[in-house]
Amino acid sequence: MNPKFSAEDLQQITRLGLTEEAVLHQIDNFRKGFPKTELVDAATVENGGILRLDDDAINHYVALYKQASKGKKLLKFVPASGAATRMFKDLYSFTATYFGIDYKIEKEHPAVKEFLEKIRTFAFFDDLVACMEKSKADFSDYMDRGDFATVINFLLQDQYMGYGNLPKGLLKFHKYGHLQRTPLEEHIVEGAEYARMSDGTVNLHFTVSPEHRPLFRKKIAEVKRYYEEAFHVKLNISFSEQKHYTDIIAVDEQNNPVRDDNGRLVFRPGGHGALIENLNEQRADIIFVKNIDNVVPDWMKHTTIVYKKVLAGLLLELQKQSFAFLGQLDKGATPKQLKAMETFIQQQLHLELPDGYDRLTPEQRSFTLHQILNRPMRVCGMVRNQGEPGGGPFFTRNTHGIKSLQIVETAQINRNDPKQEAILASSTHFNPVDLVCATKNYKGRYFDLRQYVDPATGFISKKSKGATILKSQELPGLWNGAMANWITLFVEVPLATFNPVKTVNDLLRKEHLEA
Repeated sequence: MNPKFSAEDLQQITRLGLTEEAVLHQIDNFRKGFPKTELVDAATVENGGILRLDDDAINHYVALYKQASKGKKLLKFVPASGAATRMFKDLYSFTATYFGIDYKIEKEHPAVKEFLEKIRTFAFFDDLVACMEKSKADFSDYMDRGDFATVINFLLQDQYMGYGNLPKGLLKFHKYGHLQRTPLEEHIVEGAEYARMSDGTVNLHFTVSPEHRPLFRKKIAEVKRYYEEAFHVKLNISFSEQKHYTDIIAVDEQNNPVRDDNGRLVFRPGGHGALIENLNEQRADIIFVKNIDNVVPDWMKHTTIVYKKVLAGLLLELQKQSFAFLGQLDKGATPKQLKAMETFIQQQLHLELPDGYDRLTPEQRSFTLHQILNRPMRVCGMVRNQGEPGGGPFFTRNTHGIKSLQIVETAQINRNDPKQEAILASSTHFNPVDLVCATKNYKGRYFDLRQYVDPATGFISKKSKGATILKSQELPGLWNGAMANWITLFVEVPLATFNPVKTVNDLLRKEHLEA
């Protein structure tokens, strides 16, 4: 039975840009759940699901990208919303329980012990000392006295450095002598190396939280001229926020809407899959997508830059062939041309022709091939699986029985099915969120990316709020269900291109330190 919304509820729903029908559909999803993804096989190098390139191919695609990208609009799209709170989970746990009691920190809090022993290594260390001095607190004195919780609070608390609630993109990650760089700045440097347009412009777009936008704008104002002069580029940096109409109502375990202390309905963000709306607003020929925390110092950047160009070069090559075929279909393709398209679709795009295709007339075949080819396209880098949580590359079959390459999260897989579990166990690669996308069709018009989402690939999870258990729902992930009906290719990329910072101590890995 559907809930009855009051007039105030309906006003709240309308202000978010939602409709009562949409909210009731969200509740229905909670009740029914989402179907599990049907894995056909893991995508591997051995079965052709992942392309491994030799040196000649790498050089070919780098050169192709350099030539074919001339005159095209390039854009770097970086999901950067959310605070860095989870980076400091171990430090928060420590300060909540440590009161100067004499116990073995290495046993109770080994991550905190490592953090404190190597604290002078971090790029933000000088700022921490200066912050403490401003409050008439001496860093060395507090460390000598074992008052570690106070030192950590100076780093995390809002009245001091506020690192616990700052956006991850604005934390100091890397040192260059007396200079330090944030992830925001590292993405600017990356963009200058592989997303520079013919006129020297580098377009970057960051999706941010509303409360963080002023902080990002302030940082850009401080550093923009420096990076433009250092790299001889013109930076065009824009921001957007997750749309409120992608928010999803929260329900309890009985699927009844949850209300806050003021009696208002509780809505939660729809997850990063909501960013397909933001991506849909971008206007560029080639769009590079990479997470905010996957950055490295300059001495480590070469491999990343080369493979970004490789992925883009391959994308442009496939797009050129696809566009040529679509032009032939518009004019009336010959049987020989149709055969070439079928081979291209099956062997290079790893897509199946639909059941009964052989029985279609030439006109029907032309129509079918046109539908298959006229879609947004992406080439995704994949790294060897190192036990990281998250999605991986698979051959899947959707609810219509169509087989295709997809990035699938573990939560989408039926772990109770031995066959599905075996396929998951055979997976060799991991999704590092390293995408290059083409969102224009062969006539130069932009696709409406919302038309290529598989709405049946959402997630439902449970979270506690006090004594109440809340169920939350996420929209199909940006690189999972939100791009489910794109043309997708997977390419093996070196592990050196994947260096995310999930905890503060990740910054102590050699990949994030000075050479």
